[in-house]
Amino acid sequence: MVIIWLIFTFADYFYLPYFIQPFSWLLVCIILLILTVRQVIKLIKEKKNIKVNRIINLSVTLILFVLTFYNFNKIPNLIIEKIDWYISYNKRNQIVKDVMSEKLKPNTPMNNGICKLSFDFPIISNGGNDIWICQNKAEGTKTIKFWISRGFFESPQTYFIFTNDNETQKQYEEQIKAKPDYNWKLEKNWYRIMERD
Repeated sequence: MVIIWLIFTFADYFYLPYFIQPFSWLLVCIILLILTVRQVIKLIKEKKNIKVNRIINLSVTLILFVLTFYNFNKIPNLIIEKIDWYISYNKRNQIVKDVMSEKLKPNTPMNNGICKLSFDFPIISNGGNDIWICQNKAEGTKTIKFWISRGFFESPQTYFIFTNDNETQKQYEEQIKAKPDYNWKLEKNWYRIMERD
């Protein structure tokens, strides 16, 4: 059960389309709730003859349920996000270099700043492996957004962001001051930002 849950958590973070994530989360929560109730019923029936195995099963199921239910996978996603940042660090920096040298440009038909990357493992930008390139042509600066979470209806979008634009950096610094639980600076020119508007 733990292995299946880990596979779901990694798939949810990296691969599931943003419009499917709430439904998969709800399904997993319901399944884990049913399994938890089932384990509690079995524990009650065996109250005279309680086995250590039963307590372990209940504990594991309950922990997985809480981790999944709490703020829509918040704890597992934060752990995976940190792993993702370090594993894909060099690849993201190479993409930034390619964007700065204009090897990579927006390439979608809508011409809205989205650049579709090839689908390589590991995924660099979740929810479709797209990046968003914002250019300030007057100053020659760029902001490149790598999705962590694409959002769903009114839910926020979260990014790893590279920017060499001073005005954009000031905006992100303000967001960090206002909501440090959701936004922080990763290193020079790199930010982790949640856009809630």
